[in-house]
Amino acid sequence: MMAIIGMFFQDGLTGSAWGDWALYGASPLRAFENELGVQEPVGFWDPLGFTADGDLLAFKRRRCVELKHGRICMLATMGYITPEVAGKFPGYLSPSANLKFADIPNGLAAVSKIPALGWAQMVAYAGYCELSGPRTRAANTEDYSNITPGDYGFKVLTSSDPQELTKKLNAEIANGRLAMMALIG
Repeated sequence: MMAIIGMFFQDGLTGSAWGDWALYGASPLRAFENELGVQEPVGFWDPLGFTADGDLLAFKRRRCVELKHGRICMLATMGYITPEVAGKFPGYLSPSANLKFADIPNGLAAVSKIPALGWAQMVAYAGYCELSGPRTRAANTEDYSNITPGDYGFKVLTSSDPQELTKKLNAEIANGRLAMMALIG
């Protein structure tokens, strides 16, 4: 359904449902068509027009947010799948409540089974992750002028070959987008 809506939008924008950008040379969307995450067969796709103004700092902010949420969703997706495939930890989640890891169901059913102190630990860790990242204010895009999207002080995806690095970074963005969709349902 979303693909069809996107094709109708693109048809109105370029005159072609398949995105013949040669027919729409003055597009403000061209400002970001060479950025990471622009992949075939869609190319640069912004059906809601968030980048229509060509604001680079706003684009960097959105890319930072996309990478952060993508990474969180990749971890969450693995956390959802791993107990199904590899099994659960042995032992107790809460010895005082006599609650074993095996007693916790997968998915949303786990929400009501986890003790309140367990939720407090998860919220504290999420708060630590939020506060230990780059100091930015959502309403002020100037904070993003000196930030490289996705750079939190350590490099996981590295390569001495620029093409290989670009391929890895594009894969991270694509996998993050897929994980975000997977968690939606």
